[in-house]
Formats: sequence, C-alpha cells, structure tokens
Amino acid sequence: MQARSTARVVPPVRPRKLAKVPFVALADGRLQGVVSSGSDIDRVYVSSIVAGTLTYHCSTNNNRPCGGLRGTPCKHLVSLVDEAVLQYGYERVGRYLGVDLVEVPDPTALTRGLSGHEPSAAATVFSRFLRHLAYLELPDAGEPIPELHWFPAYGLGR
Repeated sequence: MQARSTARVVPPVRPRKLAKVPFVALADGRLQGVVSSGSDIDRVYVSSIVAGTLTYHCSTNNNRPCGGLRGTPCKHLVSLVDEAVLQYGYERVGRYLGVDLVEVPDPTALTRGLSGHEPSAAATVFSRFLRHLAYLELPDAGEPIPELHWFPAYGLGR
C-alpha cells in the first residue's frame, strides 16, 4: 500500500475572470492578492487586508505605494474583496477577516470596516503568485496539485 499526502482541492464558489485579479488567497492572516493595473498593462498591485484589525495595504509589485490610497481603500482592494467573494464565498471571507456579516450577502460590508493603512511586505505575496505561475509550465499530469486550488480553471485543462 502506498501512502500519499494530499490536500482537498476546493473549487471556486463561482467562476472568476483572471484578467483583473489573477491571484487571491486567504493566507498568513490576510486576504491578499495580485490586482492588475487599470491603466498600465505592465503594472500589477499587491493588495492585502489583515484579518482581525482590518488594516490594509496596496502597492505595486516593486513596492511603490498605490496612488489611490488617500485615507480610504483604493479600487484594487475593492476588486480583491470582490474576487475573493467569488473564489471563497461571502461567509468564508467574512469569517476569515473577522467581519460581522449581515444576513443578506453585502460585499460592501467586507470593505466598510477597513480601519486604516498599514504597510506590509508585498514581496511575499508577489513571490507566491510567481511561484504559482510556474506551475502553468509543468507538463500535464493526472494527479491534482493542491497548491493550485486558487486557480479556477484547474482541472479543465491547460
């Protein structure tokens, strides 16, 4: 008998379009991800919200602060939350962040309580995203790759 270690692959709640937010994760005590720039095809933003404190951060992949952070969350953070809800579901994202949820799903409830800007290390999130992209270059295999659970098209062919 051969022993295996596998993680359950959780499909997305609803399909996502990867052009705007190619990577979203609930990890390291944060909702975090990579968000494409709306104005520059070569720029991405690394956005995150800390669970519990609801502090947030957004910067380019080379650690330049987001120009949209003017005392309120930027559009990248709103896009991150919207895509996280598609990927994980409203209740799961709310529980992870520690937000009191209303009975009827209201995605704005997840951003309404954000408490202020707190710089965080974008490099860790961006490195994880790049590592996951490397999996796309692997040859096709019949075995699941647990680290790709965030990738909505996983299992549909590459």
